[in-house]
Amino acid sequence: MPGVWLYFMSILLIEDDLDAATLLRSGLQEHGYEVAHVVDGREGLTQAMQQPWQLIIADRMLPSMDGLTIVEQLRARGHKTPILILSALANVDDRVNGLKAGGDDYLTKPYAFAELLARVEALLRRGKNSPSRITAHGVTVDLLTRNAERDGKSLLLTAREFDVLVYLMQHVDQVVTRKMLLEKVWDLHFDPQTNVIDVHMSRLRQALDREYKVPLIHTVRGIGYVFGEAQE
Repeated sequence: MPGVWLYFMSILLIEDDLDAATLLRSGLQEHGYEVAHVVDGREGLTQAMQQPWQLIIADRMLPSMDGLTIVEQLRARGHKTPILILSALANVDDRVNGLKAGGDDYLTKPYAFAELLARVEALLRRGKNSPSRITAHGVTVDLLTRNAERDGKSLLLTAREFDVLVYLMQHVDQVVTRKMLLEKVWDLHFDPQTNVIDVHMSRLRQALDREYKVPLIHTVRGIGYVFGEAQE
């Protein structure tokens, strides 16, 4: 599938400068990355702990919680996600403090996008948090072997069904819209007005849920789907 990242290289951007964040997010998306953006430090920490990001880019000065505290708390909880710290503080002590807090790289503002992109690519190549396996709600997918299991039992999936499952699991307990699936799994930036998603989702549900009392894929009528256990 040309232009599609089968492993959905997802980046969490924590930046309160909306203009800078918009430009950065747009640039990264043009290079094939999926970017989620939050402006608040505390919310950034919450999002960072909720799903397996491949990279976190965090501004140092943020509302409610600064970037270094985010880094320190993630490392204290055992998170190994590569973190790139952005900061207007450029002296040696500031850079050292950022790295000592647990940051993997430190880039001072203003920066050239080409340099930031090179640093992003370098951090991802290190593979610190390019997880080969994702596990949620008893389901495990192996991105290298492209095998999937539920409670240790293999699931027979087509390549497309596997990609849909990976995307849903990377957004566990969150609503995934039909538009998101079309763009990220099918690489379509328009609705072809077909039932292609419904067909693949039906087959995936059969493979994933048919032998279990607790279904894990739920329809949000008119919007999309959620992977997770139903909320009471």
